[in-house]
Amino acid sequence: MSAGTIADVLGAIFLVAGSIFTLIAAIGMVRYPDLLSRQHVATKPQVFSLIMFMLGVIFLVREASMTWTLLLVIAFQLVSSPISAHMLSRSGYRTGRVQPAELVIDELKEDIDRGTDYVQM
Repeated sequence: MSAGTIADVLGAIFLVAGSIFTLIAAIGMVRYPDLLSRQHVATKPQVFSLIMFMLGVIFLVREASMTWTLLLVIAFQLVSSPISAHMLSRSGYRTGRVQPAELVIDELKEDIDRGTDYVQM
């Protein structure tokens, strides 16, 4: 087996794995009832599936400029996904889409009651 064939097989495996995680995220979006559960399902497997897709393309294309570009896409996704998920959950809380009674710990309510959006250290 040549190195190109091994890379093609690895690329196909990564693409199939990414597709499976995307399917899991889609099923979770339909299955879960509330905003925070759906958001968790939308961000965690979806980011992992994007990484799997990008790695699959890296193995299939095998071009240096494309590899570095896709690695940057992965890095930016890892940086921006937690931030956007955090902001979406805060806006969902503030607009009443999150039921505070269902939360185990509600630290945001304490901050909102104090009139601050940050925790003072």
